[in-house]
Amino acid sequence: MQLSLISQMPELEKKIFLDIYAKVYFDTRRNRPRLKTIDGQTIPCDLKIGCPTKIISDFPEGTIYKLDARLIQKNGRQPYFLTINKHKVQRAIEFFEHNLQIQKGLKTDVKPKKVTFEKMKKERKAKKVNEDITIF
Repeated sequence: MQLSLISQMPELEKKIFLDIYAKVYFDTRRNRPRLKTIDGQTIPCDLKIGCPTKIISDFPEGTIYKLDARLIQKNGRQPYFLTINKHKVQRAIEFFEHNLQIQKGLKTDVKPKKVTFEKMKKERKAKKVNEDITIF
């Protein structure tokens, strides 16, 4: 029997996935918010999703979005999703209570952030400039 013909992950054989739930997290390596899939779906959890930052930066880390995505599999790299229908990316109504608690800062498992990611970037730049000035 040839093992190469057996599918390792049959759930990833489709190319377009509808109604995927993803959570916002802050990627410190790229210094911007990103999306990754959550548990409880027919797709593997923790797959990264490519999405424009301006769409997801208005709400705090931990917010759950509902979106459609295309599976991208490049040679030798881990598969990831790329959003399609970017104008339809929206906060998940199914997770309304969760998102509301995140936005009010009531969730204890996620750090509440009351400022957007864009404001945080500006504050970091200003802080860095101030530190450079105080060194002299």
